[in-house]
Parts: sequence; structure tokens; C-alpha cells
Amino acid sequence: MKLIIAIIKDMDDAEVIRQLVERKYRVTRMASTGGFLRRGNVTLLIGVEPEQVQPAIEVINNACQTPQPGQHKATIFVVNAVHFEQT
Repeated sequence: MKLIIAIIKDMDDAEVIRQLVERKYRVTRMASTGGFLRRGNVTLLIGVEPEQVQPAIEVINNACQTPQPGQHKATIFVVNAVHFEQT
């Protein structure tokens, strides 16, 4: 299992989450704040199987609006999830 941690602009969160859920990804949304300019961000946690990583990243990239010069659509980390449990 892999954990995708995607940090996106808060104005993109509804569309990104909608598109991920439409494709049967489970998403947890956490409000967060950017560093230097303290802009509103959202951090998404998405648990996926290894073969789902790239398709999920493509959904995120396609759902985010075109950024202003010098900014990015998203910051994405993919980490191994050694243990996963739902209780």
C-alpha cells in the first residue's frame, strides 16, 4: 500500500476531491497553511495500491487549475504505508 500526500490550493480542493471520489479513491482532507505567504492550502491523504499511484497523480494534476507564474499546481509525496487498518 502507498500513501499519497497531496498539498493543493484550497480553491482546487472541491474539484480534485470530486474527481478522485468519482474514480473510487478514498480521500481524507485536512486544512493546512502554506509557508512563506501563508496561503490557504489543503492536504489530501489518499491510500492506494502501487499500481494506482500514477493514475491518482494524473487526476490531481488534471483537476487543479493552472497556477500563477512561480507557483505549482500541487506538491505530492508518495510514501510506503507499512501498516494499514480500518476499524
